[in-house]
Amino acid sequence: MKLDYTVRVLTGEGRRELRGSAELNGALRLVLDLPQGVLLSAEARCSLYCSDWERIFMNGFQSWTYSPELRRADRIRSLRHLPKLGVRHYGLDRYGDNYFVPYPDKPGSSHGESWCYFRDGERFRLLASLSERAGYTLFAYDALSGELTVRRDCAGIFCGGAYPVFELYYAEGTEDDVFDGWFRAMGVTARTQEKIAGYTSWYNRYQEISEQSILDDLRGCAEVLRPGDLFQIDDGWEPFVGDWLETDAEKFPRGLKPLSEEIHARGLKAGLWLAPFVAQKGSKLLREHPDWFYKHELRKWYCGVNWGGFYALDIDKPEVVDYLREVFRRVLDDWGFDLVKLDFLYAAAPFGDGRETRAGRMRRAMELLRELCGEKLILGCGVPLMPAFGLVDYCRIGCDVGLDWNGSWLMQQTHRERVSTKQSIGNTVFRRELSGRAWLNDPDVFFLREDNLKLTPEEKRVLATVNSLFGGVLFCSDDMSAYTPEARALYEELLRNREAKDIRVDTTNGFRVSYTVDGERKTLDIPEYEK
Repeated sequence: MKLDYTVRVLTGEGRRELRGSAELNGALRLVLDLPQGVLLSAEARCSLYCSDWERIFMNGFQSWTYSPELRRADRIRSLRHLPKLGVRHYGLDRYGDNYFVPYPDKPGSSHGESWCYFRDGERFRLLASLSERAGYTLFAYDALSGELTVRRDCAGIFCGGAYPVFELYYAEGTEDDVFDGWFRAMGVTARTQEKIAGYTSWYNRYQEISEQSILDDLRGCAEVLRPGDLFQIDDGWEPFVGDWLETDAEKFPRGLKPLSEEIHARGLKAGLWLAPFVAQKGSKLLREHPDWFYKHELRKWYCGVNWGGFYALDIDKPEVVDYLREVFRRVLDDWGFDLVKLDFLYAAAPFGDGRETRAGRMRRAMELLRELCGEKLILGCGVPLMPAFGLVDYCRIGCDVGLDWNGSWLMQQTHRERVSTKQSIGNTVFRRELSGRAWLNDPDVFFLREDNLKLTPEEKRVLATVNSLFGGVLFCSDDMSAYTPEARALYEELLRNREAKDIRVDTTNGFRVSYTVDGERKTLDIPEYEK
């Protein structure tokens, strides 16, 4: 593959352009000697034809970003159809890449970050970044013209001397051939190959948890879960998001240490949810330390509408790092939790500066979390994926599932990171190659319960089966004590699915997954999966 590149630099003497060509086959690290100045852009173009029957995958910005395989005439929809006032008020452009990537919003136009592939049956053409520290690698494909554009998200960086303009990998072959080759070229390996199963409190009780409800759920889970499985307390234990050094005294009068001890007494690992880089409106942290928060154009950076609105901490402030160090010491050492689910991580790096790109900042934030957590287990969530490679043990690779299939019509008009069972299933399948290479994938939860749910029995089975086949994490969010004999039998089936062999995905006509388990070949049709 031939890349024609152009690099633009603003120097004290005016604008300079460097042009050239490079052959890409395997690993390419294009390091150029740039003049002193400010890097304006780094862009490369190549011809790449895609047939009508091929499928296109463009990796979305973060864990929750919907990233399906596309057909040649498909497009990725922007937010421009929504009122600007609503986008600004709800922060709809803050969850993904809308504020720094152009969305052409036309048929045949697609884009993504860090890697993309073109699939013809079982033959893959993979084009991927080898490192994002010098800037996210942005891919944009125009299927109608057959042109692929590669950009480095590096505008505004001070340069002068050797600079890694592009660090790319290209390969053709089977799925395993190209993805194994990419991870070898990066030198990245997963921290663990140990799959986990268990329970999380979020999707049944949401923030309405208490010591008593957690103990009730724990008793039920202990009847079904196996020794060494995980029991996770999710959002709702803290008084406000951001105030992690104390618990909600009304709901958890004894704190969390007695609960982690009770979880351990049941033979289970104890997990706890936090969002370490953010704080909500009304939090003590925001009220007492307004100077700890990240500012853009002299304003605190608004990250989205969750919890009534929330803001990003500035990891460049030593006081913030000291605070987080104390948070993790308390959670992991004093309270005794074995795993932390760390959420809304994208908020750490909305922008870069003259010395560091936003991707470099994101990688540094993830390295900080790894340092603070030591060898304890991290489940990453809401995070740009490649900056987390090799640093977290488990990682969400899709959006939150919903209690129905695809949300309301109104929710379907919003951002690519919205809650959707349908979209979660798509990401579980189409980001499957990361599991066992970058980390073990967390596809989010499944449900076997009968109440507080709008999914049909078939939709529940599809979700549970896909999660069991492709996930390294298998979590439910049910009152497991209420499982019928049929539900318990299905749960045992899901555990057996984790040993399935020869898993294949066919999107030629519809969306079908086939696999072999216990010596029997099975198929699963995923319903209503129109793009």
